[in-house]
Amino acid sequence: EVQLVESGGGLVQPGGSLRLSCAASGFPFSQRYMSWVRQVPGLGLEWIAGINTSGGLTHYADFAKGRFTISRDNAKNALYLQLNSLKTEDAAIYYCAKGFSNTGQEMGDAYKGQGTQVTVSS
Repeated sequence: EVQLVESGGGLVQPGGSLRLSCAASGFPFSQRYMSWVRQVPGLGLEWIAGINTSGGLTHYADFAKGRFTISRDNAKNALYLQLNSLKTEDAAIYYCAKGFSNTGQEMGDAYKGQGTQVTVSS
């Protein structure tokens, strides 16, 4: 059974930082391109960033460039997202996901975890 379990969300002030983690199991993690996506309740899913199987190539949505960093540890089946310089508009539920392309297109086997809430407020 595929499982993606996110953690690390919370309440942070504007300008602050968080590091999100995702524990993956039930599929060959090291062989899959992985992504982070987010969703504000009532709005659509927004792709944030993706990383290739080795971790040597990353892709970002424009809003994430320079502020967010995606990384992975294949030995631990773990995916990470470092969030810096957070803005109020970054508040959302953040999901670890597989099955998205490097431009954020959702493919046939797309799957995401339960998510972790990020709240940005003073």
